[in-house]
Amino acid sequence: MRKLYEMSSDLPVLNLAALNRPGTPAGAARFEPSLVHALLLVTCFAASIGIAQAQAASGHPSVLTTLLKWAPLILKGFVFNIAISFLAMAIGTFFGMFLGLAQISLLRPVRKGAWFATHFFRNAPWLVLLFYCMFLLPFKFTLFGTTVPFPDWMKATLGLSLPVMANVSEIVRGAIQSIPTGQWESASSLAFTRRQTLWMIILPQGVKRMLPPWMNVYCILAVGTVLASVVGVQEVMTLTGDALSSENRPELLMPFYSFVLLLFFAYCYPIARWTVAMEKKYAVKI
Repeated sequence: MRKLYEMSSDLPVLNLAALNRPGTPAGAARFEPSLVHALLLVTCFAASIGIAQAQAASGHPSVLTTLLKWAPLILKGFVFNIAISFLAMAIGTFFGMFLGLAQISLLRPVRKGAWFATHFFRNAPWLVLLFYCMFLLPFKFTLFGTTVPFPDWMKATLGLSLPVMANVSEIVRGAIQSIPTGQWESASSLAFTRRQTLWMIILPQGVKRMLPPWMNVYCILAVGTVLASVVGVQEVMTLTGDALSSENRPELLMPFYSFVLLLFFAYCYPIARWTVAMEKKYAVKI
């Protein structure tokens, strides 16, 4: 059986449950958002409106009225960001699952190749990957004699899915290798093949350990979708900038971008709290 596990020493496995145990060193503690942070953010948003109103010239509409006027457009852009995050997460998760399984392959070339791809895309700057996808992928392609356009937002989605794929790969690898080796030995004694053991015994147990870090990756991705504005995608940051340009009022900059920040916090905060609850629920008792 040694051959089955010789790959497990390649990389350490992160024990997520250890972060929740009493006596964990202070340096290992994670940041957990709370209602205090929400109240602080709302307070800053209200303060930015007050400061902007004090700086506004007489005769202009109030800051709050102007913000409400542009809110539908900003919300439309925000929904587009969420749509990009869903699609990028789906693509990254699909390919990341296979890449993570390849990292535990018994074939050394497959294992090493998957390890290299995982760490290359995991450590590459997201913005650089976005630029590569924007400029290297074609603007259109021909399929069965039909020309199909390849829009910029789709290129940005593919660019964002690459680091997601690498992070999901590590999540899958870590979850599988965190299952006690006795599970493999027991399955082998019952004449299970390696594939049967993986799909019927190991992965069902590993899914619970994958969910919390997978949700953390999604939160990071949702916030990271604003990078698409740099490559010209019409998302929330781009539309907010267009609104500010149309108003031509410098004092509106802080309230408008504070509103965008509040939108992302309101979306990611419940996911973050749910993630913390799942980590506690599925924590491995050692």
